[in-house]
Amino acid sequence: MTSSYPGGSASSRRRTPLGALVAASGISSLGMAATLVAVPWFVLHSTGSGTRTGLVATAEVLGLLCSAVLAGPVVDRLPVRATSVGADLLTATAIGLIPLLHARGALPLPVLIVLVFLVGAARGPSDTSKQLLLPGAMERAGVTAERATGAVEGARRIGMMAGAPLAGLLISTVGPVRTLFADLAAMALCALVVAALVPATARPRPVGDGHPRGSYTRELRFGMGQLRRDRLLGAMVGVLMLTNALDGALNGVLYPAYGTQVLRSSALFGAMVTAMGAGALLGAALYGWAGHRMPRRAVFVGAFVLVGAVRCAALAVEPRAAVLLAVLALSGIGSGIVGPLMMSVAYERVPEAVRGRVFGLLVAAALAATPLGMLGAGLALDSAGLVPALLGTGALYLTVTLAPLVFPVWRELDSRGPAERAEPPARRERDSPAPVAAGIMTEQP
Repeated sequence: MTSSYPGGSASSRRRTPLGALVAASGISSLGMAATLVAVPWFVLHSTGSGTRTGLVATAEVLGLLCSAVLAGPVVDRLPVRATSVGADLLTATAIGLIPLLHARGALPLPVLIVLVFLVGAARGPSDTSKQLLLPGAMERAGVTAERATGAVEGARRIGMMAGAPLAGLLISTVGPVRTLFADLAAMALCALVVAALVPATARPRPVGDGHPRGSYTRELRFGMGQLRRDRLLGAMVGVLMLTNALDGALNGVLYPAYGTQVLRSSALFGAMVTAMGAGALLGAALYGWAGHRMPRRAVFVGAFVLVGAVRCAALAVEPRAAVLLAVLALSGIGSGIVGPLMMSVAYERVPEAVRGRVFGLLVAAALAATPLGMLGAGLALDSAGLVPALLGTGALYLTVTLAPLVFPVWRELDSRGPAERAEPPARRERDSPAPVAAGIMTEQP
């Protein structure tokens, strides 16, 4: 396969697909972050309605949630690279239609909601297919899962940090409508990078009840069953749902309230977000560098303590701005570690043939409880005030964080390599093809 990339050393050719996926993650995140700024700004600028802006934002989340749950069996059946490229091109098309239809006066609110829903729906298979391409790329490059997922997470953080300010700059110079063309270009470039530099991978042999393929519903149920059969993954999904609900409470409600009630400065509020992002980038880099040598359970707990309890406590005591930003940067380190750590474990434990379904369900779990967290934070803010709401959120976060120290199932977090499923041997042999080789998780680059 090295001949697929003419020129350069054999080592650089082996690392090209991994580098392309890292670059695609950064480009995709940049474009989507810019879209998340430009589209609401466009709706507010053109309608002046907060309700309509909320409806448009909700449409994208619903699209992502639906595709995360329902598209898994489709992603598992289709060629992975083609799915990634096609989903990115669909995203680019939906984004591009917004300014084109607006210019022709043919963009009523229902049409805009449908287009934004498509943008969210395409993100599910786009992200999942890139996750499915990553094991082959990191095996080809000879790097550990920790380093590969850390690099992807770092690129994603850079894209998110750069995308919002870039969108703000473009909006101020060319307007929100034309800014969407830059978002279109980013997604088209992402599709081009994957198509040109990432080799197509063969689909793994199907899993199930011995038949080549089951029905769509059957395959979807099998993916859900994979989470039920693996107790550690089930526990991780539970923690993911609860912590994302609490993150939604912080980022969606309590952060803005802190900016307006305590800081009274939009610039300092922006600096809070930037500090967390910079810390997360550092955390992803640290985990990519040394994650394969770290005890996972201890790192998992420590990272969530930084992200949750430490951050809430710092906000509650209302320190000076410099101290607050330093603590938020430290909390961001934990945030940057959690994502690649959980994906490293998922690559080890989820059979290759069902990763599309299982990874999609993980995304759905991350999204499912977030609106409830926002709603709960809003009620707590109105009834008890900002500081009690922060302390309550921090206490809940700490309770969830300490679960790995209490329940025995979390001891499996420190075992590298495929874990034994709690199934009869015959069923295990039938249902579980060879997962990612354990050597990929421990091999030095």
